[in-house]
Amino acid sequence: MKIKTYTPSDSKIAYSVGVTLDRFIKSKQDDFPFASGELSQLLRDIALAAKIVNRETNRAGLANIVGAFGSTNVQGEEQQKLDVIANIRFTRALTKGGEVCAIVSEEDDEVIDLQNKSGKYVVAIDPLDGSSNIDVNISIGTIFSIYRRVTPVGSPIQPEDIMQPGNRQVAAGYVLYGSSTMLVYTTGHGVNGFTYEASLGEFFLSHPDMQAPSDGVIYSVNEGTYNLFESGLKAYIDQCKGKEFRARYIGSLVADFHRNLLKGGIYIYPATSKSPSGKLRLLYEANALAFIAEQAGGKASDGENRILDIKPSTLHQRTPLYIGSVKMVEEAEGMLKKERSQVLEK
Repeated sequence: MKIKTYTPSDSKIAYSVGVTLDRFIKSKQDDFPFASGELSQLLRDIALAAKIVNRETNRAGLANIVGAFGSTNVQGEEQQKLDVIANIRFTRALTKGGEVCAIVSEEDDEVIDLQNKSGKYVVAIDPLDGSSNIDVNISIGTIFSIYRRVTPVGSPIQPEDIMQPGNRQVAAGYVLYGSSTMLVYTTGHGVNGFTYEASLGEFFLSHPDMQAPSDGVIYSVNEGTYNLFESGLKAYIDQCKGKEFRARYIGSLVADFHRNLLKGGIYIYPATSKSPSGKLRLLYEANALAFIAEQAGGKASDGENRILDIKPSTLHQRTPLYIGSVKMVEEAEGMLKKERSQVLEK
């Protein structure tokens, strides 16, 4: 019997397809000796649901699942059909996986107790961010945060399991459904991005060790509400215009954040005179992206305080958000602080 040692082929027809998400997750399991594989399985469950939502998104126009569902969510926002579908898909995947004991979703008023007696994790999720863009075929996304429950496994869910600050996250990520579908996540050891290859049904590592530029020339804010901004933010926006920065605002949080993460920039959803607490949700939008931003070398604040240090007091708590390149966020914070101090002096 003849035996030869395997050597990878260098033939042009044998090109490498790269590292799959599943293989990458397995290679990182040693970073979490306490998890015994549950966190890895949980990330796989999210990836599976993302594949299903990606399929539904791509066939939405053909399957008559665009448009309003006919009801509103807890935020008072009109639910789109794909909002409801995404919520069902992620909830079902997390239920069947068995690692999650409870879910906080944008689409549900109350905490969802999954009755998984052995579940060690709590997931906070916006199943479909930017759903108002569905009908016009603009990028949308999913945002998720993962926390370890703090009460004993098997006992009833308690408020302290749910109302944890962002600095207690063990993982967070987002899925971007756009010209290509990407899953980006962190477990506190850097940020990695995976692009979906539909023909193989797999996510492949495409953006290893993602790093946010420390500065940028892109600012993303809804300038239609400029007259409602506080004076410090108006001054910052005017300064951006004076420097001929590029205004880019899609109206889909995941898409705007993703672009600025790669290219450098700042995303702003501020407090206004009409919405003094801001509009983005702390638990399942701001915390996840803040964790990712910091792990990539960026920064996230509410204009004054670090997002990840804010202790939530209500399930669907809102917050202003300034997130992106460190220098741009710090400059915006400085101008806000300066104008606020001048108001106090008067």
